[in-house]
Amino acid sequence: MTVRTRFAPSPTGYLHIGGVRTALFNWLFARKHGGQFILRIDDTDQERNVEVALQPILDGFRWLGIDWDEGPEVDGPHAPYYQSRRAERHKQAAQQLLDAGLAYRDYATSEETQAERATAETEKRDYIYSRKWMAETDEQAAPFEAEGRQCVVRLKMPREGKCEFHDLIRGDVSFDWAKEQDHVIQRADGSCLYHLASVVDDADFKISHVIRAAEHLSNTPRQIFIAQSLGYSPPEFAHLPYVAEPGGSAKISKRKLDKYLKNRDFKQLFDHGERIANLIGHHVSADTFNPVIVDFYREVGYLADALVNYLLLLGWSLDDKTEEFTRDEMIQYFSLERVNKAPASFDPQKLSAFQLRQMQQLPIKQKVAMAVPFLQKAGYIASPPSCDTAPKLTRIVEAAGDRIKTAGDILELIEFLVADDQLEFDEKAFEKRVRKDGAIDLLRSFRDVLADVEPFDDETCEAALRSFIELKGIKIGEIIHALRVAVTGKGVGIGMFDALAILGKDSCLARIDRALERV
Repeated sequence: MTVRTRFAPSPTGYLHIGGVRTALFNWLFARKHGGQFILRIDDTDQERNVEVALQPILDGFRWLGIDWDEGPEVDGPHAPYYQSRRAERHKQAAQQLLDAGLAYRDYATSEETQAERATAETEKRDYIYSRKWMAETDEQAAPFEAEGRQCVVRLKMPREGKCEFHDLIRGDVSFDWAKEQDHVIQRADGSCLYHLASVVDDADFKISHVIRAAEHLSNTPRQIFIAQSLGYSPPEFAHLPYVAEPGGSAKISKRKLDKYLKNRDFKQLFDHGERIANLIGHHVSADTFNPVIVDFYREVGYLADALVNYLLLLGWSLDDKTEEFTRDEMIQYFSLERVNKAPASFDPQKLSAFQLRQMQQLPIKQKVAMAVPFLQKAGYIASPPSCDTAPKLTRIVEAAGDRIKTAGDILELIEFLVADDQLEFDEKAFEKRVRKDGAIDLLRSFRDVLADVEPFDDETCEAALRSFIELKGIKIGEIIHALRVAVTGKGVGIGMFDALAILGKDSCLARIDRALERV
């Protein structure tokens, strides 16, 4: 059997990290077994679909390196890969179920079905639809239609026995047919719902394994019933544990940002991203800028490999010690047998640790290349960069070291590279460091020392400062903090002597003069 897996996102919003984890597991399983991974767009809910949401989904998968063998922008032998464009095929399947007596037209109003539910609740029993307004023939339908009623199509589910199947993660699973509702598969306007469309498309696309989140487990009996009723062999099922919220047990949701910001690690992750977004000039909103959404990490400058590596370990493990994998190793070692049944909590701190480790392993040239687009967006460098930009940028990246945890961090470390008369001083840092008693006199004296430093590089500048503090009989902290604020405008940043050398003597002297005049 050729292994064919699929992921079917709904274009109702940005790509959720829980959905990406599901897509990743499908992709790995297909690649492991030499099969195909299909991307299908579940856009049957036209009221909730957002046309502009599709492209970020496709771009997000491409950024993550999760490619698809068939689907949008790739095409394939089973096109179209949009469920909304397969509506006639779904209607044919609904009619086939009606003709076989495995579905029926239902003319109940929402008020009537709600009244039945309320009665069942009052009587403390499970609600099962009475089929009082069911019509299986035109003769039965006639009186309802004479009243002006409209119908939906419902499955005629079995009322006895069990639905039994083997889940590749959860083992043998059993559901009582008597507890299954007569689910609606076609609306009054003729459009078909997800459960029918999904089963038909899975069969038409020859999907061998349906690997999806655990919340879909309860959907499986009705989908098996539909498949068998249409003469299909159901695919193998594997239900993954959901991704839990930080420090909690509930499923993580992009709609609970305010709640998650009470978690220190999550807030730190968000605040870091927000600073970078503000430096670029992006508008930050919960809909588009949220650590539960993949686009957040791309906008902040995470490595796709770091995010994918972290998501792999949310519910799967090779052993109790191995955490980092190349893509080839992921494919080699992945198996559904190693997927955990229990939910895995999203840990921002662990994700950040993955990111930092992988950034540390990158060559400087690659870090610089990652930083350039962020600097261009923020207007620090031209597009394409000028010929003198690369050496200066390389020096900053080298000097920053582990301060560059994501590519966007370059924006917080390069702010001092503006025209001397445009440098803005951090007010708190200026008050604390430059206006401090004695600091201004030391700064004025060291300015004269710097004027004579040759060559003006980091080593010579450092030697000059150490000679200065020895001569004055002071500690380095009494001068270096004031010097940093005067030259870079901020109290923190790359190495002080690297900053001096990168700026050059003329700029450093001009900036110190501005700070002195300000006092």
